Amino acid sequence: MMLKESRSFSFVVIAIVYVIAFAVGLLVYRELGGFVWHPWQLLPLFVADVAATVMVWFFGLVFKNVSVYDPYWSVAPPVMLTLYACQLHSWTSATVLLLIAVWYWGIRLTGNWAFTFKNLNSEDWRYTKYRTEQHPVVFHLVNFFGLNMMPTIVVFLAMIPGFCLIEAAIPANIVCWLGFLLCVCAATLQLVADTQRHRFAKDHKGQICEVGLWKYGRHPNYFGEILMWWGVWVMYLSLALSSTIYIPYVVGAVLMTCLFRFISVPLMEKRQLQNKPGYAEYQKRTRMFL
Repeated sequence: MMLKESRSFSFVVIAIVYVIAFAVGLLVYRELGGFVWHPWQLLPLFVADVAATVMVWFFGLVFKNVSVYDPYWSVAPPVMLTLYACQLHSWTSATVLLLIAVWYWGIRLTGNWAFTFKNLNSEDWRYTKYRTEQHPVVFHLVNFFGLNMMPTIVVFLAMIPGFCLIEAAIPANIVCWLGFLLCVCAATLQLVADTQRHRFAKDHKGQICEVGLWKYGRHPNYFGEILMWWGVWVMYLSLALSSTIYIPYVVGAVLMTCLFRFISVPLMEKRQLQNKPGYAEYQKRTRMFL
């Protein structure tokens, strides 16, 4: 228990957990490597992603902390997309732009998680609420399917356009550059928003942040996350200038938008209304995003 309260020890444990998850995912991917025919060429990647998620979920049970999964959201995409590019030896300018954008986003978001991470005894308030108040009887089902597997599936679907762009191995065109700029702007928007919020919270604990971007939107960080995945899809649209695209691949970006608009935002807003006087007035005068 004392070790779990150590921030340094907790970081080491999380790192070990993710190394194990990566190893398991890689092993599963190699075992399924024969399944490469269209349209199932991404199936081994998905199964490996699920296997790695199961390992992270398992260690979340061991440490009784669902937040063990939190960094998976931003760690898995850069690693998976890079490994896919390595496997296909696809290093065209379009692939390089995609990887730069995703690594910039992933490092930034993982850094924000690390900045706010306390220790293995600290769990996201939403998970604790599910565990103790809302779904205590079926919490383990909610934990596995809703808090671990569902985000993994949504993010994988959002990555599919990126996998297809890598597979196509085309040079970057104007559409690809526009998608890249949208991704970079989205990640930078998140960086600025989170920095402003952290600085404000340091000296104004319990108050409503209305500085910088937060003056124009109640959730600019969430807005940036949504834009990031639309940016990946726009990069995928660049294939339309040289080959064909598959319109249903937009489902990942759509689901990402719905996830934040109808789940993450309402949960956060409900908590803010309970804990911060004046938040209702802030809602009325400020847009949800930007």
